[in-house]
Amino acid sequence: MRILVWHVHGSWMTAFVQGRHDYLLPLVGDRGPDGRGRARTWDWPASAVEVPVEMLRHTDFDVVVLQRPEELELVERWTGRRPGRDVAALYVEHDAPRAGAADSRHPLADQSALRVVHVTAFNRLYWDCGRAPTAVVEHGVVDPGYRYTGASPSLAVSVNEPVRRWRTAGTDVVLHLAGGVPVAVHGMGVQDLADRARGTDAGANLTVHEDLPQARLHDVLGTHRAYLHPYRWTSLGLSLIEAMMLGLPVLALPATAAPEAVPREAGVLSSDPDVLLAAARRWVADPDDARAAGRAAREAAVAAFGVDRFLADWDRLLTEVTS
Repeated sequence: MRILVWHVHGSWMTAFVQGRHDYLLPLVGDRGPDGRGRARTWDWPASAVEVPVEMLRHTDFDVVVLQRPEELELVERWTGRRPGRDVAALYVEHDAPRAGAADSRHPLADQSALRVVHVTAFNRLYWDCGRAPTAVVEHGVVDPGYRYTGASPSLAVSVNEPVRRWRTAGTDVVLHLAGGVPVAVHGMGVQDLADRARGTDAGANLTVHEDLPQARLHDVLGTHRAYLHPYRWTSLGLSLIEAMMLGLPVLALPATAAPEAVPREAGVLSSDPDVLLAAARRWVADPDDARAAGRAAREAAVAAFGVDRFLADWDRLLTEVTS
């Protein structure tokens, strides 16, 4: 089928466009949020096709997969069709609810024409979706392959804008562990963290790597001894799943969906940063123990988050909504 879908989250979309369909990606002149077109830093198949927004009214498609509330209006304005009424539609909710999580009302809660598809069961539980029908399709990740060497006795972290997102991203936890072991932080805006930590004990153990291309990032992550997932509140991060598939053992806070994604044999989950630091020191001293936990992490991630399962789940939903 022909699916109209926006490029919003590159890692999620990389898995989504691996299916057997044609994926129509709106494109605006400046490649802004309303129409980024194809990704520049991910490898997407030829079936993911850019469509200039001025051509959408004359473009056939079978279903629209929405990911932001504003896309409801964009579809109607650019195509003349109302999602859920004139064209089949699904709405993907990528995020966990924000403040007041247990009482957060979803933007689509007061309608029943569109099904809200959550990426974790945790998210569906916490969002108040009212009378809107819901479903869960757990993440899928294109397997980057086992790349673990663990040669560097350090932790890897992947986070964007760690200073702005301080407590949500657990950046204070990152600095706590960097006070005892080397930590490398990868992502966008990470130089701000290096500047803030300069002159401290944590700063001496902290290195930052600004926005590496995905293929390069995977190779670099595999050289670290373990992966630190310090988020207090987030949807399940695809970077965590990718790190597990690469073969890294995991240190994480037992928050949101992480306890369901990381089995006991694959790492250490604790609300006590000192427990995480002790585990990091143990793996720094015992690379064989770290490697064994990393192999368990990879086995768990491939089984739970393989792209074939993800695409099969999506095909069932797409077939249902278009029939």
